[in-house]
Amino acid sequence: MFLFTSARLIVALIVFVARICDVSLSTLRHAMIIRGKKPVAMLVAFLESLIWVYAVSSVLSDLSDPLTALAYAGGFATGTFTGMSLENLLKIGDQAIRVFTSKGDELACIVRNAGFRVTTFAGEGRDGAVTLLYVQAKRRDVSKILALTRSADPSCYVVVDDIRVASRGMPLAGTS
Repeated sequence: MFLFTSARLIVALIVFVARICDVSLSTLRHAMIIRGKKPVAMLVAFLESLIWVYAVSSVLSDLSDPLTALAYAGGFATGTFTGMSLENLLKIGDQAIRVFTSKGDELACIVRNAGFRVTTFAGEGRDGAVTLLYVQAKRRDVSKILALTRSADPSCYVVVDDIRVASRGMPLAGTS
């Protein structure tokens, strides 16, 4: 018979919180790896693995306790959600915004007047001539750029991509 004692509940709660922390750190570590931030990724990986070892050892020390196993799984699921939310909140890195529009000059002027660099390219789309606006911006500014472009051309087509490395006039270090 399994008893829910206060000591078992505390261990389960600690395992749950530890898993939230280590899985959230894992998500942030992946974001740092993708953006090429090696020192930060290394520090986060160290903390992540240290917490993980504690959580796993707590579960493995008493495999007959279903409460810690449930806390481990629940912490993993909650940590996934928490990590994704944190990464979205921090908005780390740069993004490339490509806007396909029939109002190229007008849109380019609006985005430039808002303080962003814009490069334009002439093209041909399904319905005729289009202009491609290329904008590189901090991730936290993307929603502002999208609002500007949508206000001037609600039917524009927009693609947003993460940028891992960008360089101006210098060799790209560490991209091999």
